[in-house]
Amino acid sequence: MILEYGYVYIALIFAIILSMVLFTLSYLGILRKYDVEKISAYECGFEPFEDTRSKFDVRFYLVAILFIIFDLEIIYLFPWALVLNKINLFGFCTMIIFLFILLIGFIYEWKKGALDWE
Repeated sequence: MILEYGYVYIALIFAIILSMVLFTLSYLGILRKYDVEKISAYECGFEPFEDTRSKFDVRFYLVAILFIIFDLEIIYLFPWALVLNKINLFGFCTMIIFLFILLIGFIYEWKKGALDWE
């Protein structure tokens, strides 16, 4: 049994050693110069070095969750596009209905103002 998994163990040990070496080299090779642009608020809308109990804007998380939802729904388009020439009319109509429901959800979120940052 050890002979059967020997190559797997060797690859696992090699991967662990290689990742530790690369991590150490990248840690030692970075420049630690902090400027105003590096420590400024980037995507989340609040300063990165503040009190952890400060209030923050929830709209960022709402937009992020909406992006993930629509992104996951778009994943279903890839398998459909691969078998588009092999499916019948029922498969085509099913995906058109799915896309229509997705469009209705997007328009609803747009009209509710969930995508407006103000």
